[in-house]
Amino acid sequence: MAATRSKQRPVFVVDGARTPFLKAGGKPNAFRASDLAVAAGRQLLLRHAIDPSVFDEVILGCVMPGPDEANIGRVVALRLGCGKGVPAWTVQRNCASGMQALDNAFRNIADGRSELVLAGGVESMSHAPVLLNEDMVGWLADWSRCKTFGQKAKAVGQLRGGHFKPIIGLLRGLTDPVVGLSMGQTAEILAQRFGIDREMMDAYAMQSHKRLAKAQDEGYLSEIEAIYDTRGTVYDQDNGLRRDTDMASLAKLKPVFDRHFGLVTAGNSAQVTDGAAMLILASEEAVQKHNLPVLGRILDSQWAGLEPSQMGLGPVHAMTPLLDRLSWKLDKVDYWEINEAFATQVLACVEAWKDQDYCSNELGLKKVMGEIDPATLNVDGGGVSIGHPVGASGARIVLHLLHVLKRTNGKRGVASLCIGGGQGGAMAVERE
Repeated sequence: MAATRSKQRPVFVVDGARTPFLKAGGKPNAFRASDLAVAAGRQLLLRHAIDPSVFDEVILGCVMPGPDEANIGRVVALRLGCGKGVPAWTVQRNCASGMQALDNAFRNIADGRSELVLAGGVESMSHAPVLLNEDMVGWLADWSRCKTFGQKAKAVGQLRGGHFKPIIGLLRGLTDPVVGLSMGQTAEILAQRFGIDREMMDAYAMQSHKRLAKAQDEGYLSEIEAIYDTRGTVYDQDNGLRRDTDMASLAKLKPVFDRHFGLVTAGNSAQVTDGAAMLILASEEAVQKHNLPVLGRILDSQWAGLEPSQMGLGPVHAMTPLLDRLSWKLDKVDYWEINEAFATQVLACVEAWKDQDYCSNELGLKKVMGEIDPATLNVDGGGVSIGHPVGASGARIVLHLLHVLKRTNGKRGVASLCIGGGQGGAMAVERE
């Protein structure tokens, strides 16, 4: 029987590492998803001289593993040298897959089922599949049954242009099939609901790039490990940063999701990106046994659902009960990481907690939650500038939040994401 919350064991984050987040440029980038996860995991293990075979399990979040990486968690575990005896598995919760992997590791350690777990997330969005449509699949089935030259000639004569129309897996994956809206269209809905105009979105996007530029210049991204492709090219920083971003250049960009009346552009949206983040989670006993350092502690997590067309507000639905359970007021949280799927989505979350109607009717609160201090939110940039490799972002924001707390001598932090399909996830961490 699982332990009650009061009897759960403390769970510590030993350390973590991530790859640079590499912007997709049309063609597949140099690294497949397993390459990225292995690159992050290998450096992490080398840093602490941990024998990979001592892990109780490996858990990896990924939305679109390649056809040769179906259970990518197991592929990565074996490539890291964990050996055949270490079980490994893959989780998928859309944009929060990396956080889901951490949550599973956290729960298993807290309940006494595991002692030491390697967990994180990865995505190679530039390798998203391009699929055959159903007409072509049907034609290929017929073709496979053709035996004679005449049958094959007849089949070829039945081919039409429509057979060759591809299905872009990435675009399908970023569209909700229940409400028929792309993620960008849901962001437009939030902009209208909370009166967020284009200037506000672009100003937030510019801030994201400025903060990332400062973080790079000041050496605040120490969790990044350089990676090398087969041609010897070195990647040591997130390459989606646009240092020259200003309001004038952002204003020139046209809306993407509602071309006539929309406000959401490529400039104020998260970038399509490849990347991985891996963390080591441990019980107190494992920390002592293996003489491991401690970066921080995971205290609790929360998942929530909401109307899919409002999916960007998922963070407030997840963070609200989490904060209530911990008895944390907003001003008692030192830093926040809310994944920047869209500039307007983060701004809408901030506005929702200030809105009496939303807090009362949607969150069931008697009064407003309050306002997050902008100086404590995504202090080193976010998805708009860094990128949002969907399977990895949940792990990245938890890892970076702990680094921010360490750097600033902060104590408490909350990381959260919106999730395609109408969900939200949140995780509370602490440094002692």
